[in-house]
Amino acid sequence: MTRCAYPSDLSDTEWSVIEPLIPPAKPGGRPREVEMREILNGIFYVTRSGCAWRMLPHDVPPWSTVYHDVRVWRQDDTWETIHTALRAQVREQAGRDPEPSAAVLDSQSVKTTEKGGLGAMMRPRSSPVGSGILWWIRWASS
Repeated sequence: MTRCAYPSDLSDTEWSVIEPLIPPAKPGGRPREVEMREILNGIFYVTRSGCAWRMLPHDVPPWSTVYHDVRVWRQDDTWETIHTALRAQVREQAGRDPEPSAAVLDSQSVKTTEKGGLGAMMRPRSSPVGSGILWWIRWASS
């Protein structure tokens, strides 16, 4: 059964850009039961709508399956790999060197604190995973 598309779903062109960047299934394990395109559509749905994982619509894979892949990809640096590859593609399309040669730090975004102890050692909150990736995919496929 074919489902209705959501505005956050990957187009065929976008999927063709990102499909080679998706890690293959682990050898020796169970074969994948869910299409990776649907997993990404679920991730981008949560990212674009801002809903909770458990509020994913019933016509995309179960929230636990989608969230599991997000966590695994965060831990094994798959998101970083995808981001780096898409950034290089976008820069090459723009006629630039694939690797950036400079960075800009805004003094307003780099804050220091007088706070010491455990408060200074706490891990920062992470931003939504899919928002930057979706932008790169859309840019690279245009």
